Amino acid sequence: MKNELILALDQGTTSSRAMVFDRNGAVKGVGQREFRQYYPKPGWVEHDPMEIWHSQLEVAREALRNAGATAADIAGIGITSQRETTLLWERKTGRPVAHAIVWQDRRTAALCQSLRDAGHADVLQARTGLVLDAYFSGTKLAWLLDNVKGARAAAERGELAFGTVDTWLIWNLTDGQTHVTDPSNASRTLMFDIHKQAWCDDLLARLNIPRSLLPEVVPSSGVRAHAAATLFGGAIPIAGVAGDQQAATFGQACFTPGMAKNTYGTGCFMLMNVGDQPVTSTHNLLSTVGWGLPGDDKGWHTTYMLEGGVFMAGATVQWLRDGLKIIERADETEALAASVADTDDVFLVPAFAGLGAPDWDPYARGLLIGMTRGTTRAHIARAALEAIALQSAELLHAMHADSDIALSELRVDGGAARNDLLMQIQADLLGVPVVRPRIPESTALGAAGLAGIACGIWTMDEFAAQWQAEKTFEPQWNEDQRTARLARWRQAVELSKGWATPG
Repeated sequence: MKNELILALDQGTTSSRAMVFDRNGAVKGVGQREFRQYYPKPGWVEHDPMEIWHSQLEVAREALRNAGATAADIAGIGITSQRETTLLWERKTGRPVAHAIVWQDRRTAALCQSLRDAGHADVLQARTGLVLDAYFSGTKLAWLLDNVKGARAAAERGELAFGTVDTWLIWNLTDGQTHVTDPSNASRTLMFDIHKQAWCDDLLARLNIPRSLLPEVVPSSGVRAHAAATLFGGAIPIAGVAGDQQAATFGQACFTPGMAKNTYGTGCFMLMNVGDQPVTSTHNLLSTVGWGLPGDDKGWHTTYMLEGGVFMAGATVQWLRDGLKIIERADETEALAASVADTDDVFLVPAFAGLGAPDWDPYARGLLIGMTRGTTRAHIARAALEAIALQSAELLHAMHADSDIALSELRVDGGAARNDLLMQIQADLLGVPVVRPRIPESTALGAAGLAGIACGIWTMDEFAAQWQAEKTFEPQWNEDQRTARLARWRQAVELSKGWATPG
């Protein structure tokens, strides 16, 4: 197996995972561990950076053991991680100055509004492709600098380093020797010009961010560092980096403009490949970088995406389990929801942390409407699954309007994609086949692909040829049924908006 395997590190919102892949894309070893979520105030979500790092290191070692592999067997490491989550640490010691602010966190909604009021929103969107929202890293970093004692002064002295989770992992893997990110992660910060493919001094000034905090941006595929030999018993090249949703799109081999995937994880994220030029959305979608592969005078050739995000997907099912306690295990949802023919006009709008695309309302809140005395937990469970599919359907319709590209199929992955009922509902609402791949771990596979291509394990064509469908869900509704259901959903969404008090 010497230099025949790829180690993928998949650092997610609720767990750290590692997988070892062989040349055929087969999984040879896995390690996974959940870690703690912190909710210090309503709308705030935090992680302990050291727990992120230690849990990721532990599962990487576990995956190697389970694969019967050593460092000598690994051609390279691919890293994919939760995006937008914001970390700040001391360059000299590597010590975090505060907990990480997670992508779901809404504490900077008021700061975003003040930036809008000051007239910055249009410039930020034009250069970054992003909507001015608390979701992204820039305002989270500004908040840390202004609210952690001594942080701004230390940053201005050049003593601190900022990073999203990929940067934090690489910093620790290299024992503090490498401070880098890739364009897919950089494009989620509100500080990166996706047209020039570089950090933007004007955006930094508007957000009041010192440039010295920022990592170097390097291609998504290519060897730029090595994991320290002390960690795995030998140095291993770090050869691939991408944000989790872009990695999943790569893992689904969506290499041609018009191909799209939807990942059903904690959140739900749909990305469509739009080619080598960004598409400006008129429907509140995001224009973002998919990946940068070595190839042009900037140091990489960029593939762009349109993206829409649903904040609460698998997290909605977790709420059924942990909040309402109407199920004991997440996998009970499918059978419970299937026990009724429909929701009986019950709708759940899971705006627990506001609404993402296409509404972008941080003050929307969760809504359960349409209940009668005949409503049961089965109707609520089915409404929860429909909510995931309905939000995704709205995203796809917006992508079609922005790109003028009609999908022929939607490739799906993530934990909730194993729910056959949810996938059938999704196909019914979209009116196109929903296709689940033979290898469901698209995010880790995408990270492995980026690393493996850099290390000579695959060419792009060879990697794409490995993709195979496991099951296809054909739509069963007619257009009138789809239109009516989406219109009724839109009524419910409008009622959820603006509920929370700003501030």
